[in-house]
Amino acid sequence: MPAEIPWSQLSVPWLAVSHCLACVAPQVGSVLYHLFMNHEGGAPVYHTLLTIDMCGICLLNTLGALPIIYATLLCRPALRALALLSYATLSLWVVRQALGAVTTLGRLRCFLGPACFRLVLLLLRWCGLAWGSPSALPCYLAMDGLGALGGLINAGRIPERWFPGAFDYCLNSHQIMHLLVVASIYCLNRGVLDDLGWISDPRCPS
Repeated sequence: MPAEIPWSQLSVPWLAVSHCLACVAPQVGSVLYHLFMNHEGGAPVYHTLLTIDMCGICLLNTLGALPIIYATLLCRPALRALALLSYATLSLWVVRQALGAVTTLGRLRCFLGPACFRLVLLLLRWCGLAWGSPSALPCYLAMDGLGALGGLINAGRIPERWFPGAFDYCLNSHQIMHLLVVASIYCLNRGVLDDLGWISDPRCPS
């Protein structure tokens, strides 16, 4: 993924760094969680691993949105700074709530606020009241749609709740969720690459 980024042409390199960290963090956290979740250390080890996994998801949720916010409000610097600060504050609250949630649905519900924040920005783009690469908007809509669908399938235990025992080894809800999340991150990557190019040569209204 870093090889796809035109580093020499970027006017705001930290956005690309943020994007790379966002895409990698959930993969690292998830691999560690699944690799050691049956460790003999019991509940303390399991909860530590779950925390690492959730932190990876939170980093994706937080750092992944920064390029979107930056590009969307590029032509309004004061509003852009306020939006970045507000989203970062909201994300810190989400981390606290998500780490304290005891159910999958409870953790999923914690991410509703940031998702609505991003949706408002995307609606502003769609209405022509905000900016960014036109080709990035469908990617971001697909990103949030796939992520939400994966979360709902995982929380709803679909399809194994309807066919107990038939999906113990493959095509269970958790596996489907991971596939959809990877597809979501891919859409995020395509959209951010387009936006990074647009930021380097923006076309703000007079």
